[in-house]
Amino acid sequence: MKERSLYADLAWLPVPPADFNARCAKLLTHADPSREIRSLAAYALDDNKLNRLAGAIASARSNRFSLASLTPFRLGVIGSGTLDFVIPALISSAARHGVALECVKGQYDQFLQEAVSATSTISTANCDAVLIALDYRSLPLDSPPADAEAGRRAVAAALDLISAIRAGIRSNARAVSIVQTFPAPPETLLGSFDRILPGSPRFALDALNQQLSASIPGSQDILLDVATLAETVGLAEWYSPSQWNMAKLPFSNTFLPLYAEHVARILAALRGKSRRCLVLDLDNTLWGGVVGDDGVEGIKIAQGDAVGEAYLAVQRLALALRARGIVLAVSSKNSDETARAPFQQHPEMLLRQDHFAVFQANWSDKASNIRAIAEELSIGLESLVFLDDNPMERGLVRQALPDVAVPELPEDPALFARTLAAGGYFEAVAISSEDLRRVSSYDDNARRVALRSAATDVDAYLALLDMQITFQPFDEIGRARITQLINKSNQFNLTSRRYTEAEVLAVASNPGCFALQVRLADRFGDNGMISVVICRPMSLEPGKERCWEIDTWLMSCRVLGRKVEQMVLAEVLRHARAAGIDYLLGRYRPSNRNGMVRDHYQKLGFTRRGERDGDTEWLLTTDTAVAEQPMTVCRAGFDVHAEPRRAAVAAELAGAQGCRD
Repeated sequence: MKERSLYADLAWLPVPPADFNARCAKLLTHADPSREIRSLAAYALDDNKLNRLAGAIASARSNRFSLASLTPFRLGVIGSGTLDFVIPALISSAARHGVALECVKGQYDQFLQEAVSATSTISTANCDAVLIALDYRSLPLDSPPADAEAGRRAVAAALDLISAIRAGIRSNARAVSIVQTFPAPPETLLGSFDRILPGSPRFALDALNQQLSASIPGSQDILLDVATLAETVGLAEWYSPSQWNMAKLPFSNTFLPLYAEHVARILAALRGKSRRCLVLDLDNTLWGGVVGDDGVEGIKIAQGDAVGEAYLAVQRLALALRARGIVLAVSSKNSDETARAPFQQHPEMLLRQDHFAVFQANWSDKASNIRAIAEELSIGLESLVFLDDNPMERGLVRQALPDVAVPELPEDPALFARTLAAGGYFEAVAISSEDLRRVSSYDDNARRVALRSAATDVDAYLALLDMQITFQPFDEIGRARITQLINKSNQFNLTSRRYTEAEVLAVASNPGCFALQVRLADRFGDNGMISVVICRPMSLEPGKERCWEIDTWLMSCRVLGRKVEQMVLAEVLRHARAAGIDYLLGRYRPSNRNGMVRDHYQKLGFTRRGERDGDTEWLLTTDTAVAEQPMTVCRAGFDVHAEPRRAAVAAELAGAQGCRD
């Protein structure tokens, strides 16, 4: 059997089963085909299998089958060259990440017209994002190699073109742009001197990519770094002159699965689906050998030893991930004392016990331990990545816990770290300060658990926590985290509505909407932003009483049981009364993840109003009193005068739907 290429063959994913095609053909026999779609997409699929699965997904859609367990996303695709072959690969790859992708393709090579025309296919398609898949050959980069000024003007002209496209998408399609960087051609003019020669394609594309990347932060657009991807696999392999000449394929179809996978990661990250926790096996994963048999002194984990350095590379990567906010945990079949010994005693270990939020070492099966880790961290299984050298353990966890990501590993431990990194499980479209503090927040939570076990009852425990809750309107500083929380929260999320950063800004800018961000701190540390609420004005018939519909209410599961929801409701009621609102209308929209909040409104004293479009509606008068809870309340950024909001709400109720635009 041919050795798998890490990147071209997506070798971190398992090989497709022999009956893959037959399972695609039988997709419509499933009551819920979306789960089978995601199962089929989880394999390393070549372009033929990507096409076959995309066809099966299209059949499910045309036959009106529900794809409820996948998150919807509509992507516009514009660019230079032939892009038709990319669409099926994108649809199938997105399913691997839990996204039900619909693609809208612009006219061939009409990328500028599609962006700047308000009546174009892309502008009228109601896209969530638009992929700008430009190739360097479509840019005005021709200039004399030694002419520095001409080279500068060429780069500026290319940036102006891309800026015009992004601006058109923002104003006409009202969507986020996913902007690609540009791989340089492998052919050089003067060899290494091309890096210095101002008019060379290499120099121009380096400058263009640098300036393009610098334009992304603060723009709400997203960068897709195709240049680095192409250099990783080799520029000479990435570009196929024959395929360009025959069909204007912008890159070799060998790398179609890899390209589609990287786009799909961006889409998943936009929907809050990046992983947050790395669960590590120990023996022959973090060190060479079996500590129970070889002893601490016998495991291989030393500098200067080829095998030991391979495992140190895994530890180094784990530490780097932890530094950017990924939580680490252990799941090992070992006695607890034996498993902890290397972390306590071996001088070459980079990872230490206090780097792990949860340490599960026992003789239970790995799937049970991983479930326990997720429960202790209060995160879903889809947030976990499990790294284990043993193919049997990997297979068992995949079968028992299909939501957990389990990368395949090669036999050579020197490639473990590279394979984990290539899997791209922790893709980010933004990094907030709260992401970087996430690890310490889980450590703080362990201390809270210890305090709770010592307290005599819940009220006594809450009083000991010294909680401080802070209420603020949406603001620029918190916008990225608000967007992230909206898109990541699944369990305590009453409607599971998703918003882009641009849509969050629109809500914050509309005086008729009420938008609330909530933070919580206690004696053990700052939990950061833990809740988001969005209310929109509506009228109740027949009396036309003024009402706020609670469009969005979500909370972080790590603060459950602290009576925060009562405090949030009390704050919403306070602002509603100030705005002249008579009622709150709460809406529960069931998903496959939010069953825990089915009775949320009933527990808070709302009265069931009925059902509409599958949602359950609940009503509460704004003169309802809510018992204060043992915590200090802080408010920042709110208007002390209610009249401006009262006027804005009245205008909205008179005939506006502006909050939804």
